[in-house]
Amino acid sequence: MTSATKDARDSSPSTQLNVPTPEDLTITPRDRRFGRDKAQSRWWLNDDPIATAFYNSLSVTFPRGEAFFIESVKAFRDELPERLSKEIRAFVKQEIMHTREHVAFNRRVTESGYDIAALEQSVKDGLELTKDRPKIANLAATMCLEHFTAIIAQQLIANRRHLKGADAESVHLWRWHAMEEIEHKGVAYDTWLHATKDWSRWQRWKVKSLVMLNITKNFLAKRFSNMVDLLEQDGFKGPAIWARILWYAFGQPGMARKIITPWISFFLPGFHPWNHDDRALIGLAESEYQDAILPKDGVTA
Repeated sequence: MTSATKDARDSSPSTQLNVPTPEDLTITPRDRRFGRDKAQSRWWLNDDPIATAFYNSLSVTFPRGEAFFIESVKAFRDELPERLSKEIRAFVKQEIMHTREHVAFNRRVTESGYDIAALEQSVKDGLELTKDRPKIANLAATMCLEHFTAIIAQQLIANRRHLKGADAESVHLWRWHAMEEIEHKGVAYDTWLHATKDWSRWQRWKVKSLVMLNITKNFLAKRFSNMVDLLEQDGFKGPAIWARILWYAFGQPGMARKIITPWISFFLPGFHPWNHDDRALIGLAESEYQDAILPKDGVTA
């Protein structure tokens, strides 16, 4: 990005902010359903309780979490340029379908024998704390969490190791969700830039950085504690299993380790989610999905 673009982003409020969201970006809601007619094994990801616990714990957050994202962004919809308003409408449609599919996925988690009520209550309790906060605070939290989901999504598509050994329907679900997270990764951030156009560059950076640090601390702590809860239901307890969780996160396949660099980029001057145009991953996931579901030589894959 040029210095002129950076300066334009922080120009006077009367000037429309210049952001690097691609002009030809299309946010496309894809109405798909997964796993409705198939039972899901308890350890659906490569018969690995650790990996399964991570994605199960993450999925539990989505139904209520994505409703929060929707409301946080919609709160500013009437103040935005028409193009961004259209992107928000597409973002909302995508998030609604993600919610629907993760409700169905979470039901299969329950049917496989897990009790996720405490995890769901934890999400609910956390969101209760946001009800009386200023709408700009909720938007800031959404912007940070959307960056988290986008950089995890990049890994899910780019690195097959994360979902290796999972059943096909679960792979399709997580990669479908991932490509749409990449596709709309700039919506909350662009909304934030417009909502804070009266702020100085320093104020904007300070607030978003403090929020991201707090979000990161809570995200990691919650994923760890939720995985511990689920693994205890499998009979795995104590320091040995905690070490296995940390190895899964920071060793192999190392999702937490692999997203450190894009996480750090959030704090750099001139950051924008679309500074890195990774739409090729969307095309990759889409083409692989089509290859998987289209009949080949008269046989359905």
